[in-house]
Amino acid sequence: MVMQRKRLTIAATALAVAATTGIGAAVATGTFFSKDRDTVRAVARALGDRHPKNVIFLLGDGMGTQEITAARYYQGARNKLNVDRMPLTGFDTTWSVKSGTSAPYLPDYDPDSASTGTMWATGQKTIDGRISQSPSSSQDVPGNNLQTVLEHAQRRGKKVGDVSTARITDATPAVLAAHISKRGCEGPANMAACATETKTAGGPGSIAEQQVDHKVDVLLGGGRDRYEQTITGGPDTGKTVVQSAQDKGFEYVTDADGLSAVNADKPVLGLFSSGHMALEWSGPASSTGKGNEPVACTEGQRPADQPSLAAMTTKAIDLLENRRGFFLQVESASIDKQDHATNACGQLGETVAFDNAIGVALDYQRRHPDTLVITTADHSHTSEIVSEDASGSGLPTGYSTNLLTKDGQTLSLTYGTAGYGGDGQPPVTPAPSQQHTGGAVPVWGIGPRSLDVLGTNDHTDLFETLGG
Repeated sequence: MVMQRKRLTIAATALAVAATTGIGAAVATGTFFSKDRDTVRAVARALGDRHPKNVIFLLGDGMGTQEITAARYYQGARNKLNVDRMPLTGFDTTWSVKSGTSAPYLPDYDPDSASTGTMWATGQKTIDGRISQSPSSSQDVPGNNLQTVLEHAQRRGKKVGDVSTARITDATPAVLAAHISKRGCEGPANMAACATETKTAGGPGSIAEQQVDHKVDVLLGGGRDRYEQTITGGPDTGKTVVQSAQDKGFEYVTDADGLSAVNADKPVLGLFSSGHMALEWSGPASSTGKGNEPVACTEGQRPADQPSLAAMTTKAIDLLENRRGFFLQVESASIDKQDHATNACGQLGETVAFDNAIGVALDYQRRHPDTLVITTADHSHTSEIVSEDASGSGLPTGYSTNLLTKDGQTLSLTYGTAGYGGDGQPPVTPAPSQQHTGGAVPVWGIGPRSLDVLGTNDHTDLFETLGG
């Protein structure tokens, strides 16, 4: 109801603005620039409070404002990214909650990907490390299962898909089709911390088992090692999770050629790496102080047998398209992972690859305007764009990398949320895993219901926007 009232308020305001400013006449006479016409057309289509037929939700893990801006600047400050084609923009707060005996639970301002994913997947806050379960008194006490937007879509007869460059059992892809108290319980052999939730104990089993049991129509990403583990309880005892999937009708593929060859006759499980998928770009390691002499990133590093995120997105849409509609989540996971690792080129390459996938979704949306496309991040991260000519006491205090952009200029990125040895001590080398940060994240939208993204909202509000 809150979102419905918001949409009606925005619609009334937009109509009033159009009436008083003559936007309609401006569009009709061609006095708006092309982007202005596209924006007005997109707003007009979004004014109707109707359910989108299709939903494509794109998530850049750890892609806060600094991360997307760094990718934009590296590509050329005057050049537009695909995400810049999206006409409606807002911000979401991302705070999670701490364990407690009962609600209201106290806020945790710097969340992880499990709790933030649970927010848009279920519309509820939870504690860090938890996958689509409610908060509880401690991480060791499972919460109540929370229905997800993917489950709602399945009940409506829609096809559903989940695509990631991480292990497909990692936190963000897991929140759609799994419910478990600890995000690390990814495969049957990883369940020691979730003993009461194993199939042997009468529970739903690991994340991998649950994803298969949910019969998600398209599952594409890494994580083959989790799926090759042997199930130890229930009717599939003694089989690997891959074998369980094949028994349930999944077509199983392990490389880019195999993915290209599949058709939409049955669900598809594509696992293209034993762990997380390979990075697109490489470059210099970060260093303390002023950093390296500026160099360009080395592009084209992804192995040919691993499909790009854009290719997986294209194929997923092709496999999911049907007369009743679909829900698809697409995650670029290693923006976050390379931010943790202070790997500037790795981070930028994953962000640019993510933007290519956004382009795929937007091209589809242009041909199918009844499709809602939402792009956001789960949380902010540590990288900061800093001055290239800092010196003396003004040098960055963390780990820095200097990159030569396509403008021929220096882009200096620094990472400084982890790594100091104590008061007055120098940074620890090599740099340890950097921390997330608690800033609000940008949200972009186009299509039916995309007006919901305007203003400052909370990640839980996305649940209703996405169809919960």
